[in-house]
Amino acid sequence: MTRKELLSDIQQRFKEDIIDFFDKSPKRVYIEIKPESIIPVGSYVFKNLKARLNIASGVDTPTHIEILYHFSIEYLNVLISLRVKLDKKKPSIDSLANVFKGVNWIEREMYEILGIEFKGHPELRRLLLSDEWPEGVYPLRRDYKEWDKKAIRDRGV
Repeated sequence: MTRKELLSDIQQRFKEDIIDFFDKSPKRVYIEIKPESIIPVGSYVFKNLKARLNIASGVDTPTHIEILYHFSIEYLNVLISLRVKLDKKKPSIDSLANVFKGVNWIEREMYEILGIEFKGHPELRRLLLSDEWPEGVYPLRRDYKEWDKKAIRDRGV
């Protein structure tokens, strides 16, 4: 399958799931999908297109919480990023951890530092923060307020 055929296949197969499709460069494609479509689209890219999950990244924007799942399709030398936008008040999405294990820890990380609930995750618990860290305080959220007055945080959280 060529790059053009692959992208056309994704667009046709998931036309009801895709919100925006941005073919940025020969090596980079961004596909914004509905949050409820992450399992079918992510599964297809990983299993059927033989992609490798490089990483997922999350960010708190002024209007929403965004996750980018970055998949590498090495035989075509292209990186496909699936973008989902979640409600800031209750960010929640189905977990891909039951589809492929490689996403397990990064979902746990986004859970604890951004407060994203990954529904169906097999072990959604803390990974990085100490046991003393208060529940409901997410260090990478825009509304984060320092909770420990004695802490010295001169290099991030």
